Amino acid sequence: MTSLSVETLAADAVEPITSAGHAQLGIAVLVGIAVIVLLITKFKLHAFLALTIGSLTLGAVAGAPLDKVITSFSAGLGSTVAGVGVLIALGAILGKLLADSGGADQIVDTILAKAGKSGGKAMPWAMVLIASIIGLPLFFEVGIVLLIPVVLMVAKRGNYSLMRIGIPALAGLSVMHGLIPPHPGPLVAIDAVGANLGITLALGVLVAIPTVIIAGPVFSKFAAKWVDVPAPEKMIPARASDELKGRPSFGASVATILLPVAMMLSKALVDIIVDNPEHTVQRVFDVVGSPLIALLAAVIVAMFTLGRPAGFTKGKLASTTEKSLAPIAGVLLIVGAGGGFKQTLIDSGVGQMVLDISKDWSIPTLLLAWLIAVVIRLATGSATVATVSAAGLVAPLAAGMTDTHTALLVLAIGAGSLFFSHVNDAGFWLVKEYFGLSVGQTVKTWSVMETIISVVAGGLVLLLSVLI
Repeated sequence: MTSLSVETLAADAVEPITSAGHAQLGIAVLVGIAVIVLLITKFKLHAFLALTIGSLTLGAVAGAPLDKVITSFSAGLGSTVAGVGVLIALGAILGKLLADSGGADQIVDTILAKAGKSGGKAMPWAMVLIASIIGLPLFFEVGIVLLIPVVLMVAKRGNYSLMRIGIPALAGLSVMHGLIPPHPGPLVAIDAVGANLGITLALGVLVAIPTVIIAGPVFSKFAAKWVDVPAPEKMIPARASDELKGRPSFGASVATILLPVAMMLSKALVDIIVDNPEHTVQRVFDVVGSPLIALLAAVIVAMFTLGRPAGFTKGKLASTTEKSLAPIAGVLLIVGAGGGFKQTLIDSGVGQMVLDISKDWSIPTLLLAWLIAVVIRLATGSATVATVSAAGLVAPLAAGMTDTHTALLVLAIGAGSLFFSHVNDAGFWLVKEYFGLSVGQTVKTWSVMETIISVVAGGLVLLLSVLI
């Protein structure tokens, strides 16, 4: 991905919009974040509005002219949406095609049929695989809605512990959401720190595999003992494929989902092998492996490989595409406002302040990035808000880093953004209600699982930074 660097995003703000000292800027950051947290948690204000008001508050407390704060916020919002908005839209279309065509059902049914032959021992691993594959193009909330009926059905029909089946599925979705582009959080962080998308994707997969194993199948053994609840008696929604005359094959469904991943990874591989920006092969793969082309190709291919077997007409394809875009309006606004908040941080001189202060610290940059994301995550409850805010704060620290370590910086932020989901996180309540748990049971299972993901992924990122 040809990412916009922090310097590019702030091209019109070479000099900070305020001359405040470190103490005042530090107070401004705390007040700005406190306002965002208070508005989201206490007043239940939409994150878009909270981030907008928080950005203006930060600039005002920092002593910057309000007109310049507005300009910085608007520039950051526009740059962020321009950088990742189309990718989020394409990912939403691909996910909708996968769900409505019955492709997701085909993947689920095929893997469960294979896993069932082992007498159920392989079922938690099957759920991780299903969630990870389906979670690639889908937003976390959409993935939950899609997978929960399957989890409940498998647990009830197979007489399995709900946590033994559910935790692996949730782990697969959560890891994809926090670490793997083209999910919004990782994309925004990549854009903010100027990371290489292909390298980030490759290292993200490397970190994700052991992380999801530990937080999924392994932890689910303990979660099932701590919280032994049956699958709640709920009306399982009719699956998309139940109303279709046909559906795509397992191979076609998986291949379509993995197509953009393969294209982006091929670019990263060519960049490493050729290592010559002027070489024809590298220039071709720079285009082929760009996220825009990769996701656009996957969407077009999906219309044939997923839509045609399901009997989709041209009108149905158009309708599916249109319906996929409406739900992401809120996501785009939050991500955009997060970019505006990030740019306000940078233009106010907060990024440079973090850079100046951290020079005297012995704490590794990657650990600092993880800790900042953890604090914002705990405060706001939003992994996306934590990612975009932390990325803005630590972006100056990426200057001079190698492509590999810049990618690891993105993953450190993503890992921190998943730490201990609790009552201020919408995902917490989503899991609680779907699984019929109490608040305490949700903390013992879902919250602990999220913390394991964050700590394990963060530790692996630090380990990789030493080895490569």
